[in-house]
Amino acid sequence: MKIAYLGAGSTAFVKNLLGDVMLTPVFSDVHLALYDIDAQRLVESKTVLDAINANVNQGRARITTHCGVAERKDALRDADFVINTIRVWNFEVSEPIDFGIPTKYGLRQTIGDTIGVGGLFRALASGEVMLDFARDIEEVCPKAWLLNYTNPMCSLTGLMLKHTNVKTVGLCHSVQACVSSLLGTLGVAGDYDSSKIRWRIGGINHQAWLLDLEYDGRDIYPEIKELAFRKLDEWRAAPMDKKSRNMVRLEIMRKFGYYVTESSEHSAEYMPYWIKRCYPELIDEYNIPLDASPKGCKVARANWDKQYREILSTKSLNHKRSHEFGCGIMEAIATGNPIRIAGNVMNEGLIDNLPAEAVVEVPCLVDKNGVQGTHFGRLPTQCAAINITNINTQLLTTEAIVTKSLDKIYQAALLDPHTSAELSPEDIIRLIDEMIAALGHRLPKYK
Repeated sequence: MKIAYLGAGSTAFVKNLLGDVMLTPVFSDVHLALYDIDAQRLVESKTVLDAINANVNQGRARITTHCGVAERKDALRDADFVINTIRVWNFEVSEPIDFGIPTKYGLRQTIGDTIGVGGLFRALASGEVMLDFARDIEEVCPKAWLLNYTNPMCSLTGLMLKHTNVKTVGLCHSVQACVSSLLGTLGVAGDYDSSKIRWRIGGINHQAWLLDLEYDGRDIYPEIKELAFRKLDEWRAAPMDKKSRNMVRLEIMRKFGYYVTESSEHSAEYMPYWIKRCYPELIDEYNIPLDASPKGCKVARANWDKQYREILSTKSLNHKRSHEFGCGIMEAIATGNPIRIAGNVMNEGLIDNLPAEAVVEVPCLVDKNGVQGTHFGRLPTQCAAINITNINTQLLTTEAIVTKSLDKIYQAALLDPHTSAELSPEDIIRLIDEMIAALGHRLPKYK
């Protein structure tokens, strides 16, 4: 069995996903082929995996590294599975462009990895690389399944599913963390035995909806909402150091009836309501962390450097099974033992009131035949309407990657809920032109 990992410099993901693999008996003797263009990060990831392999797998896995485009096909050749967690451009390159230029126009962001101008340009960059990946996969491992973790999830997974022959599923961890985040925010997680909780979630990535919530066969959603709204009112009036970081999601639930899967800092930039120049007080009222992504990247890198030094000094790294779906998917396909996951797949009759060409996040069956989405039914009208505002930009972004159309890029930005609520059409076009010019040779020529 061979697993190729593209973007293996993402050491935290590597540890979770491939650490899970080495805890799984069917993969004990797996060949793990690590690929990245950053030699130092590749060394770090291999060091981590070597320690885990020795400590939990008796050193049985074979781990190889492949650095640079010239070695990519060797990493992929004859792979059974391919995992993708690339980030094109590090945050030192992307921050002045993805965040700095929009800020100059008065457009503020939090994460910038899904939609909005930050998500749009991340998709344009990553999409070109992923099409290169697809050509190599089609040539040297055409039967492999691609597990895509790279954002923007819907745009990039849709690109692979609609414009390549690569078997692809998009994966995130926001669905499996959704209910625990809600209960944890409210301080009642300890009141519920997680084995007795049942929930139903569907929508699109980073904006799927918790439609049902039961405990031991009893509907607990009404009482959870009542508690949430009471706490929300308290937090809105509280000093900054007493506020929750999850207030936007609770307000979305109050206004639209359902809790959404992705964090408040993400959700704040997916809608036109929260980050407003004309209502600057909302930022503090709802504790919205502007520029959270570049700030978080710097902190994460510093924390990782410290952890890596500890690993080098002790080699005592172990691993516990993570909540990521990746290893379970590969095991189910390899063994035929079925599992259910939340996956991002084409909306082929799965959610009745979302577009057929959209990528949706729904319960999926995984077995020896691969990943199959299951019929979910209709979303509440208001939830579907919100999803569609995001889907519009995702579809245009994918079209822009394939056609190299400048108009499609403009249209994706013009239809973005947050961007269009803050800037005039002409300012949006000027913003896009300036970002393209700043990126220069890093992007293809658009016409």
